[in-house]
Amino acid sequence: MGSPHVVGIAVTGHLPVFELAVPCEVFGIDRPDLADPWYELRFAAAEPGRHPARSGLSVEAPHPLESLVEADTVLLPAFPRAKQVEPPDELVAVVREAHARGKRIVAICTGAYVLAAAGLLDGRRATTHWMNAFDFAQRYPRVTFDPDVLYTEDGNLFTSAGTGAAIDLCLHLVRLDHGAAVANEVARRMVVPPHRDGGQSQFATPPPRPRPADTFGGALDWARQRLDQPLTVADLAREARLSQRTFARRFREHVGTSPLQWLVGQRVRLAQELLETTDDSIERIAHRTGFGTPANLRVHFARQTSVTPTTYRQVFHR
Repeated sequence: MGSPHVVGIAVTGHLPVFELAVPCEVFGIDRPDLADPWYELRFAAAEPGRHPARSGLSVEAPHPLESLVEADTVLLPAFPRAKQVEPPDELVAVVREAHARGKRIVAICTGAYVLAAAGLLDGRRATTHWMNAFDFAQRYPRVTFDPDVLYTEDGNLFTSAGTGAAIDLCLHLVRLDHGAAVANEVARRMVVPPHRDGGQSQFATPPPRPRPADTFGGALDWARQRLDQPLTVADLAREARLSQRTFARRFREHVGTSPLQWLVGQRVRLAQELLETTDDSIERIAHRTGFGTPANLRVHFARQTSVTPTTYRQVFHR
């Protein structure tokens, strides 16, 4: 048995509660039935001890701030406004040192301000909560800022939008560390969607005249059950009882990508689960996921995961 992956969380006074609770839920609950070892959560602060959070709660941070450089992942939660605009010098210095040591650094919501203040996001893609988009872009013009996406990944630096996007990013990290099947099971236990692409829009522009009958969630569930079959946009539109053009437009508005790109993503994620949990051949998995041939599976799989199906299986097969 190896050592647990240490996630160190930087604590300051008056932290927003939800963005702090999400990594506690994902990384702080031992799950030996899914992966053993799991994660070890550590709270660190400039002054170790009890720190007030919002809504009358408090956080016990027994570790000094300098200990973050020893963590495998350094997590910067959302910070109160005063810490956003003027991040503590000691925290900025620790983040720079952690980055120099090759640590993975994750900023949730306005935690991106600390990464930017440290100069680590210069020339890199990043995001934060859409309400802070203008302010962030003005303060850090060297950052390749994307205000619309749920989360970003640039090397070992990760940023996310606020609230629900924190769940998406934390589950993405579990997926990178333990595979799609484990991440999906954590999502099921949290009763949240198993995966939302980082490129999905933070918020959807509503249709001009929304009607209850205009939803297409049923069509997506219908498609997920038939990924082994040839599916077209026309098939999805027909299941949603919409014209093909209307379906494609509303799909992009709500999901942030095209129907065909969504289908490819669903098929790749199914392939990940099959590679992790079965001994099926690559040819068999190609047929079960609707790619048809191993060559097609390899092309699309590599585009989305940066590795081949065989390499992925060697890492995550259990």
